Amino acid sequence: MQRKITAFLAVLWVFMLSFVAILEAQKMGAHQVLSAQQHRIILIAAFTANGDLEKLKTALHAGLEAGLTVNEIKEILVQMYAYAGFPRSLNGIHTFMAVMDERHAKGITDAMGKDASPVPADMNKDAYGAKVRAKLAGQEDIPPPSGYQLFTPVIDTFLKEHLFADIFARDTLDVLSREIATVGALSSLEGVNPMLRFHMGAAMNVGLTENQAKALVAVIGAEVGTKAGDNAGEVLQQVLDSRAK
Repeated sequence: MQRKITAFLAVLWVFMLSFVAILEAQKMGAHQVLSAQQHRIILIAAFTANGDLEKLKTALHAGLEAGLTVNEIKEILVQMYAYAGFPRSLNGIHTFMAVMDERHAKGITDAMGKDASPVPADMNKDAYGAKVRAKLAGQEDIPPPSGYQLFTPVIDTFLKEHLFADIFARDTLDVLSREIATVGALSSLEGVNPMLRFHMGAAMNVGLTENQAKALVAVIGAEVGTKAGDNAGEVLQQVLDSRAK
């Protein structure tokens, strides 16, 4: 009986080691395809959106060590309110403040990075936002309003003038980084697959390669959660199938 228990424990130990090795291989593979900064953007956005502040704290430290500037991380956290709400965004900002205090206490000086350039006072936000949304959708021309845009025009105005103009016009982050953050955030939330599908495609429309998209999904599965990773993988496959047509 004792031999059977010992043998079982040995098999269990080997299984656990193999599982850990698989997770580490997934992380290493993703890291080879994505830059260190992109890897951390995914996790900062995901843990801000799902409210896991302990993991967010770790991701923030890792993001700074990977070369993200303080202002770039601030920008990610600010953008998250558009996708996860003010409470999660503000929680993320307070967590980052604590991380910065901790690093300052240790004598660590992090690069602030550039501030966002001023947005022209006479910018037509409606036109700018419509153009950005069309670009994300892979469209050269701005399509006529349809669906929710006709049903509730005010949300369409908010999306164009605030999200895709006020926020996306800020040049602290490039558009690809913003879309990587958005996909990371939406992948960590349940019930938002239509938006995840749009932004997964949008990320690819602004420069994310298929291999990078698969690496992004691997990061979600290995570091955010298997359920979230499986769902993101299914959505990505739908996007790839649609693009193949």
